[in-house]
Amino acid sequence: MLPQLLAAAPNDPIPAPSVDLTAVLPVLIVLGAACLGVLFEAALPRGKRYGAQVVLSVAAVVAAGAFTVAGGVRGHYAVTFAGSVAVDAGTYVMWGVLLVLALPSVLLMADRVSEPGGAFVAQAAARIGSARDRAQTQVATPMQTEVFPLTLFAIGGMLVFPAASDLLTLFVALEVLSLPLYLLCGLARRRRLLSQEAAVKYFLLGAFTSALLLYGIALLYGYAGTISFSGIAAAISAGSGSDTLLLSGIALLVVGLLFKASVGPFHLWTPDVYQGAPTPVTAFMAACTKVAAFAAMLRVLTVAIGPMTWTVRPVLAVVAVASMLIGAVLGITQTGMKRVLAYSSVAHAGFIILGVMAMSERGASGTMFYLLTYGFATVGAFAIFTVVRKGNGEASSLADWAGLAKRSPVLAAVMSLFLLSFAGIPLTSGFIGKLSVFTAAGGAGLGWLVVVAMFATVITAFFYLKVVVLMYFSPPSGSAGSVGGVDDLPGERTSPYVVVPGPLTAIVIGLSALVTLVLGIAPGWFLDVLAVPLPFSG
Repeated sequence: MLPQLLAAAPNDPIPAPSVDLTAVLPVLIVLGAACLGVLFEAALPRGKRYGAQVVLSVAAVVAAGAFTVAGGVRGHYAVTFAGSVAVDAGTYVMWGVLLVLALPSVLLMADRVSEPGGAFVAQAAARIGSARDRAQTQVATPMQTEVFPLTLFAIGGMLVFPAASDLLTLFVALEVLSLPLYLLCGLARRRRLLSQEAAVKYFLLGAFTSALLLYGIALLYGYAGTISFSGIAAAISAGSGSDTLLLSGIALLVVGLLFKASVGPFHLWTPDVYQGAPTPVTAFMAACTKVAAFAAMLRVLTVAIGPMTWTVRPVLAVVAVASMLIGAVLGITQTGMKRVLAYSSVAHAGFIILGVMAMSERGASGTMFYLLTYGFATVGAFAIFTVVRKGNGEASSLADWAGLAKRSPVLAAVMSLFLLSFAGIPLTSGFIGKLSVFTAAGGAGLGWLVVVAMFATVITAFFYLKVVVLMYFSPPSGSAGSVGGVDDLPGERTSPYVVVPGPLTAIVIGLSALVTLVLGIAPGWFLDVLAVPLPFSG
């Protein structure tokens, strides 16, 4: 489209870009609901905002999912917005997985029972440690409802990210999904200094990585003379241009995608941000952001730099090994539950890359299935984390989980199911997910990498089973009546305890457990539905 505009004479009419609104209707629904949510914040009385925002957010995600299914069934494919957005069979699969995981994430954010008033601060502008800040925490003042339109904006960016068909759209989508997350990470109701530190760290590292990605885009444009994926692939196939520009641009572009997927060694933000962010936001990032990042990676590697597969694959293999070993080894040394799950996500990112590297339909299907299984287990695990508490906050230390089976046998059993799924134990969805990506990688001639992945799986199983042993075979820790940390109130018990989950959290936990079991016992139909035809549109 840009060359046509440049070639047009000054008096010639500018050609209108082709737009297919039906194809991008899920994106329009989510972003439109986000804008409507902003208007709700400005127009509705404070007491009515929460209900309106929850209904609007859930309805938007469900409606977007319904139109995604309808578009995929009808086979309504299009390359629209002047070739910048590609909606094909692969796009619908990616959107479907993302929206299915976004729904429980939004429900978890909306819960105000496990944490009285909600997991988010009531007034972010209040100075930390001031009388106003202490009062709104102790009295359980209702949380800020701006989190819902921010979440919808992030989901909208995530939908555009894997559908982008040129590098500029890819970058804009990355920023749209990232900026709301930077804000959401700093809105935790408790431990607010840690939350704001996490937000600042995520923002600074994210901005630095965005600059690297943008520089890579500039180098690729200098090489190919175009920013479209298909044009870059054609230029690579023709062999024209400077190899230095090409290789440098690909390296910087891939680094930006690996950072967003929290793949080691580009994971340094992950443990601190996971620990400091509000738990529902951590669940949202761990599940949905990974889907968007790896889905975008699939399209970029398949369409834009597909002719460079044999050059890029060895580099990705080294990154995959590093991510698996970093996550597995460092996860063993962690003493906090959130940090354990953070390093778990780094290890799983290494496993998922195996499916991406296969560059095949089986690999793409296995990757999306793995993301679905990991996402539900992750959201469910963090949902349980919100109801296991100590003092006035969440039980963050692993020692606080000792004897959980005696306090709540059902929650301990469900948490064990999620941990066993992470470990890849048979009859859980995690086993089928690992099997699918390992099989695809083996079929692509990456057998040695599968062996390394199996070795890393054994290591990760150690710290998953350690938590199971703590819950079932260790005596409960703590005592009643003593005063604990800075979040505790005088005379309040500080021994770990379990609160009754609110209706929304209970739905999230139950749905996640059901999906984890069903995908582990009868995965065939889901694997067929998640089949991603290759190559994607250019």
